[in-house]
Amino acid sequence: MSTVTAVIKHGEICIAADSLTSFGDLRLNAQYDADHDKILAHGDNRIGIVGSAAHQLVLESLLNDKKVKTDFSSKLAVFETFRSFHPILKEKYYLNPKDEDDDPYESTQIDALIANPYGLFGIHSLREVTQYTRFWAIGSGSEYALGAMFAVFDEYDSAEQIAAAGVRAGAEFNNASSMPMSSYVIKMKPAAKKKKTASKKH
Repeated sequence: MSTVTAVIKHGEICIAADSLTSFGDLRLNAQYDADHDKILAHGDNRIGIVGSAAHQLVLESLLNDKKVKTDFSSKLAVFETFRSFHPILKEKYYLNPKDEDDDPYESTQIDALIANPYGLFGIHSLREVTQYTRFWAIGSGSEYALGAMFAVFDEYDSAEQIAAAGVRAGAEFNNASSMPMSSYVIKMKPAAKKKKTASKKH
């Protein structure tokens, strides 16, 4: 697994990740891996993925397909994008959608954090989407990362400092995470101002 963190602060989003790939007891450190960055770039989106090592290459291939439409600008848009991905993943990438027998839906098997100018979104295996307002972490080191980021959120000024603190905690205490880390900072779009409705005079 991994430690992937993302933080919103002062109009910026930072997404960060450790660099270790593990296959059971086998560890592939960054010094041996030519492509150890766990964060994918797609337009103005940065996507941090955890779980199977195959997920990153599959998503990279899928996102590079010009016929595939993507929209990560809102919670519903992320959901609809991954809903459209699901049949393609099954048909063209041989996804095994089977998870637990009592799951209400087929699984896409992917957990990811998506950071872009519109916000911070989490996508989970049953395609449920969460939009986060401050910070979040995913992966096997996420509990350590969440605790570290909570502890420093009000003390550190930058999103990058806070996200890095989370990854460092994951790498320190989780045996499936390791330094060095990669991180990316994105400027957020100003929130759309609500139009004032003129009151009618009677």
